Amino acid sequence: MTPTLETARLLLRPIALDDAEQIQAIFPQWEIVRFLSLVIPWPYPADGALTYCRDVALPAMARGDEWIWSLRQKDEPARLIGLISLMKRDDDNRGFWLDPAWQRRGLMTEAADAVTDFWFNTLGYPLLRVPKAIGNIASRRISEKQGMRLVGTEERHYVSGRLLAQRWEITADEWRARRRASA
Repeated sequence: MTPTLETARLLLRPIALDDAEQIQAIFPQWEIVRFLSLVIPWPYPADGALTYCRDVALPAMARGDEWIWSLRQKDEPARLIGLISLMKRDDDNRGFWLDPAWQRRGLMTEAADAVTDFWFNTLGYPLLRVPKAIGNIASRRISEKQGMRLVGTEERHYVSGRLLAQRWEITADEWRARRRASA
C-alpha cells in the first residue's frame, strides 16, 4: 500500500483516479514530457491521464510494483502540481515531473528525499537507480544533491528522441550515512 508522505512544504498523496483531470490539464507540456520515456504517447491524447491512472498506475500500485504519489503544497492541498513514483525495476527505480510553474523552488528535491527514505527505510531496498537524459540538468542536480554517483552512460528513447542518458545510483547505507550527517 502507498501511504501519504509529508515534507516541510508538501503532501505526497497516493495517486487516485480523481487526479486524472488535473494531470490532464498540466502534463501535456513539452517542458514536462521531453525527457520522459518514449512509452508516453505524444501528442498526449485527450484521455491520456485517465488511461494512465486507470490502466497503468493504479494496477501497478495494486500489484505492489509501483508507488505513485501526487504532489501538493500543504497550503493548497486540492491542487496537484506534479507526480513522483518508485518502481521495482532493475535499473529505473524513480521518476517524477513537476508543473513548470512550480519548478526551481526545491519542491522536487523535498519530494525525492521523502520517497527515497521510503524506498530504503520502509520498503528495505538496498539500491536506488535512476536514469536520466544528459540534457535534463534539473533532474541531475537532484541526484547530485542526494549524493548519488554517476555509474554509466547509454542511449535511451525519450519522447524527444534517442538521447544519451546517465545512470545514477546510491545504496541504502550511503543514503542513511548522508542523512545522518546532514541531521
